[in-house]
Amino acid sequence: MTSMRILLTGHQGFIGKNLMLRLHELPEMKVATFGRSNQVSELADLVDDVDVIVHLAGENRPKDDSEFERINVGLTLELCSAIRKSKRKIKVIFASSTQTSSNNSYGFSKLKAEKLFCELADDTSNSVAIYKLPNVFGKWCKPNYNSVVATFCNNISQDIPIRLNDPNTELTLSYIDDVIDDFMTVMDNEFEGVVYPQIDPQYKISLAALAEQLGAFRSSRESLVTEQVGTGLTRALYATYISYLRAEQFSYELCSHDDDRGAFVEILKTRDSGQFSFFTAKPGTTRGGHYHHSKTEKFLVIRGQAKFGFRHMLTDEKHALVVSGEKPQIVETIPGWAHDIQNVGDSELVVMLWANEIFDKAAPDTIASTV
Repeated sequence: MTSMRILLTGHQGFIGKNLMLRLHELPEMKVATFGRSNQVSELADLVDDVDVIVHLAGENRPKDDSEFERINVGLTLELCSAIRKSKRKIKVIFASSTQTSSNNSYGFSKLKAEKLFCELADDTSNSVAIYKLPNVFGKWCKPNYNSVVATFCNNISQDIPIRLNDPNTELTLSYIDDVIDDFMTVMDNEFEGVVYPQIDPQYKISLAALAEQLGAFRSSRESLVTEQVGTGLTRALYATYISYLRAEQFSYELCSHDDDRGAFVEILKTRDSGQFSFFTAKPGTTRGGHYHHSKTEKFLVIRGQAKFGFRHMLTDEKHALVVSGEKPQIVETIPGWAHDIQNVGDSELVVMLWANEIFDKAAPDTIASTV
């Protein structure tokens, strides 16, 4: 990004914390902050030394509704006044809310703040980007405050009951990383007048579906079946959910199936792409000794030396290969070929295993056969 000086108000809030972290990753960014401990009289000097102002400071759940007017409107008025007095071209990014169209004190105060920035742009030709944000969720959002996602993530991860007043209520959500990405793009691009950027993507989900998804994340540690957490809303919700785990919850135990040969441990299961496991084998021992009709597997020797043996179930053709943990190499099992794995080294054998389907005791597709 272009080197610039930024004033960030509300840096100790949810969005502010995430934006601060992103800005600190870029050494060319010089960041000044204005928070609850600062005085309004400090604004003039701060404004006089920046290229961009990101205005996040605001009240959204005060004890007294008068705070909406004092902070959301009053602070914005002071900020606009400082910009006018500086007589400088300063780009402004303002975090407003979709609630400006709602009949409540918070929405009214945000709408007034928007109008103040529009007047500033008209009077001074400063560029202003106004974000009418929906419910924003992600790491570091305060639970039991104004985000149901944060509250549900915290409570479900900590085994605290949640309450669904209307399970069919539909939420419109934006993920914090997408919000910050868009802020950064607007900071780095020129525009004129007042613009209203839209965060893309925006997600919609019912309260019931949200609770069910977060519950599935919690259950996955026991079932080992992961949700499809690689893309979209599920990815964002999973990243958010695990951010509410306490430090003592960062790890969890797996079941180890031990016998005279070694151990077998299932690690992770997927709904449609199989499962991951690992096993150990003592020197001289052999594992396997079966074939599959349709199941396929990939083996990776992590440590030790293994001899893989294969026998074709119709032709009796045989094949063998020796694989060492010193050279990463995948060995695949082929349907219709019996196979086994022998530890031919002097130390414990450790092997990573992927199978294309979750093991089903009722239909294992694993038929004993010597190689």
